[in-house]
Amino acid sequence: MKRLVTFTGIFAVLGLAISPAFASDTQYPLTLNNCGVDVTFDKAPERAVGIGQASAEIMLLLGLEDQMVGTAFWPNQVLPQLAEANAKVEVLTVEFPTFESILAKEPDLVTAALPSLIGPSSRVATREDFDSVGVATYLSPNTCVAEGAAKDKFGYGSRDQLWSMDGLYQEIDEIAQIFDVNDRGQALIEDLEQREAALRAATPEGDEPLSFVFWFSSPSPSADAYLGGKNGASGFIADVLGGTNAIDSDAEWPALGWESIIAADPDVIVVARVDRNRWDLDNSDAKIEFLNSDPATREMKAVKNGAIVVMDGHAMDPTVRTIFGAEEVAEQLKVLGLR
Repeated sequence: MKRLVTFTGIFAVLGLAISPAFASDTQYPLTLNNCGVDVTFDKAPERAVGIGQASAEIMLLLGLEDQMVGTAFWPNQVLPQLAEANAKVEVLTVEFPTFESILAKEPDLVTAALPSLIGPSSRVATREDFDSVGVATYLSPNTCVAEGAAKDKFGYGSRDQLWSMDGLYQEIDEIAQIFDVNDRGQALIEDLEQREAALRAATPEGDEPLSFVFWFSSPSPSADAYLGGKNGASGFIADVLGGTNAIDSDAEWPALGWESIIAADPDVIVVARVDRNRWDLDNSDAKIEFLNSDPATREMKAVKNGAIVVMDGHAMDPTVRTIFGAEEVAEQLKVLGLR
């Protein structure tokens, strides 16, 4: 009963309503094809570890904190509405965890947001490593290629089509199936669908589309900037807001020099708020100071017009945060008179 109260509380804060048409219970054994790998569950996991903020937050949004024994790899602080639930779950590290630290939690499921966390070239361990010790794994469908592709091929790194929320909805639905909380999954999906529809409906008709640059971070002012690619989550946000991504690259995270960015001359620059503090320019204020003080960047149209907005950096990844990031940008554009 305690878990139900927690779940209801989270959804109340988010403004979600639990659908009165409850989804069917999961029938075990449940087998899912996840990024080319068949994974079977005989029952709902009881000791899950979420590697990657995106994976952990989906489980927390589904009210599964009592079935989680650890999380890792957090570029940003947890969503404020999930702070109480997240406090019940041990954070192994905000960076890449070790294989040994995960196994020490005796997990029965490890979910991962990125191939770099459990993929063939993982800095942590491969899916085969976990399988060899009897631990099931689940990789976000947002970061693997279409069903039927070879299991060692992953789409994260480049995209030839604009990302949509479909992969996210699949992930929410499948995690809900795995834990037998299908009604919660459907309620979350319905809320996100409504949020996207509301943003698209609020886009002014007939206006010239705004062009955006999404700046995640840079090691230093003189180094290349890591930007959101045109077909990734950043491109999706621009599209939802009726605009375009000024960076014409299929790469998920193209790294460009400032000459190229200045040449793109966007209408709006979206700077990421990154809490990890790995680089000085993770800080959004430091980004804005650089843009306004550098002799070259301050001549950009967006900088001259004060059209610099701040967004949660993790929203630039294809995650549950992406639509919240779009809402954050939309609010600031409205204040600037651009929406």
